[in-house]
Parts: sequence; C-alpha cells; structure tokens
Amino acid sequence: MGRYILRRLVQAMIVLLVMSFVIYSLIGLMPGDPIDIMIASNPNVAPEAAAALRKLYGLDQPLMMRYWRWLTAALGGDFGYSRTHSQPVLHMLLPALGQTSKLMISSFVISVILSFALGIMAARKPGGLADGIISLLAFAGISVPVFWLALMMILVFAVQLHWFPASGISNVGDGSLRDQFMHLVMPVTTLALATTGGFTRFVRASMIEVLRLDLVRTARAKGAGEGRVVLIHAFRNALIPVVTVMALSFGVLFNGALLTETMFAQPGMGKMIYDAILGNDFNLALSGLLFATLVTLASNLAADLAYGWLDPRITLQ
Repeated sequence: MGRYILRRLVQAMIVLLVMSFVIYSLIGLMPGDPIDIMIASNPNVAPEAAAALRKLYGLDQPLMMRYWRWLTAALGGDFGYSRTHSQPVLHMLLPALGQTSKLMISSFVISVILSFALGIMAARKPGGLADGIISLLAFAGISVPVFWLALMMILVFAVQLHWFPASGISNVGDGSLRDQFMHLVMPVTTLALATTGGFTRFVRASMIEVLRLDLVRTARAKGAGEGRVVLIHAFRNALIPVVTVMALSFGVLFNGALLTETMFAQPGMGKMIYDAILGNDFNLALSGLLFATLVTLASNLAADLAYGWLDPRITLQ
C-alpha cells in the first residue's frame, strides 16, 4: 500500500509538472500581456516606461526562460503576485479555496446521500412506480441548466418568499455562522440538485446489475433478510463503478462551479480562475488551474484506494 501511494504521488508530480508547462505556454500565447492592459487603461504611458516594465517583470524574455524562472520560484513556495489584486497569489487562493470547499463538499455530501437512497429505491423494482418517478426526477435534474435553476431559486426563495439572501457570503457587519449558513443554502441546494440526477442514474444501473448476480441469490437462499441483501451484499459491490464516477465528478465540481459561483456571487475557485484569465493575471490563473489539476488527481487516488476497501479481491500493487 505504501509503495503504491508513493508511486502515485510521483506520477502526480510528473503530471503537475507537465500541466504547468502546458498551461503556462497556453497563457503565454494569449494576445497581449499585463503591460498591454496597463497601456490600454492609460494611453499616456511612454514606450520607454512600458519597455522598462516588461524588462522588470521578465516579459521581454523567451517563453521557456520565463517558465523556468516561474518554476524555480514556485518550487520555493513563491507563486508570484496577482496583477489584478496586487497581492501574493497564495493570499488570493486560500480564501477562494475555503469558500469553494464549503460550497462543494456540502453539495457533494448531500447529492451522494440522496443518490444512494433514490438509486437503491429505484433499483429494487425496475419499471415500477417508484422507479418511474425517480427516473423522471433524475432526468429532469440532468437536463435543467444550472444557471436557470439558480435563477429560479433566487426568484422564488429570495425575491418572492424572502427566506434566503440572493447572493454573497455574508451580510455587511454580521458574518456569524448562521448568516454564512443562510447564504450557502441556495448555492449548495442548486449544485446538489444539479448533480444528484446523474449520480442516481449510475447508482440505479449498478444496483440493478448486481441484484441479478448469483451472490445475491445465494444470500437470499441462505435466509439473509432483504435489507441485509440490498445494503450489505449488493450495495457494496455496486459501489465500485459508482465511486469512479463520483470521484471524477468531485474534481470537476470542486474547480468548475463557475456558473453557480457567478450567479450567487460566491468568491470561489471557479470564478477566480475565470476572472484571472480574462484579466491576463498569469500567476493567479496558472496557480488556480494547477490546483484544479491537483484536486482531480487526489480524487482519482482516493477512488483507487476505495476500491481495495470495497472489494478485497482488488489489490493495490
């Protein structure tokens, strides 16, 4: 187990190194640079001053030299400064990471619990009334656009009923736990509803397949109760393909909830990366995208480790 984890960590470092070069190259190929944006906002900047600024920030050097300079600094813990915020990149990443963590982990846990319950309920009697209703709701969750769902949540629960605040992370001058919780309810619910449908379909399909296997018939023939058969024998075996889907989805959710964060004005990772790319904030965009890659790799590793726990026949070598 230890050797396997160490090997996966080495592979992750190699992937991060390759991704850092690819992302840095793509950002470097974008038209313009931060100095061009500065000149556009102040046309009176002298060409000599612009050239001096490019030399100061190393923008006059070849792409490979600039990348090597950034990489050596990043390995020492210096990810540079954010041009748009005039702060170190790490000072911008940590608050965005904390807000996204609250949003994504809460919605992920809720969607997993709901999808397990609904998927098992639908799989017990395929084609029945419960299966039909759950499948309809799952397809609706998959089909409804996230931005439309967010708009309806704001219109109904914030504008009409005044139950929850429409946007932001807290009220000015408050910031209590209750206030932060009230601001999280609608974005968390939106993301949970948007992901539960897909998860439910995967759980249902996997459970139906496992419930037809010989091991389930054997367990029933030995006199095991229906609850034990479904939850212990069938559900654990059905989780293996579901874990893969959920692990990959968690990486995507954690770093790509741009629409939800934008609709509810949540200063998370997705919106931060988007704004950094639009503003040619190279250091912030690069660091954010690399962190997105790291979370995806960590999710895959967690899924692989879960396989060995779910099925003892799977060995991690």
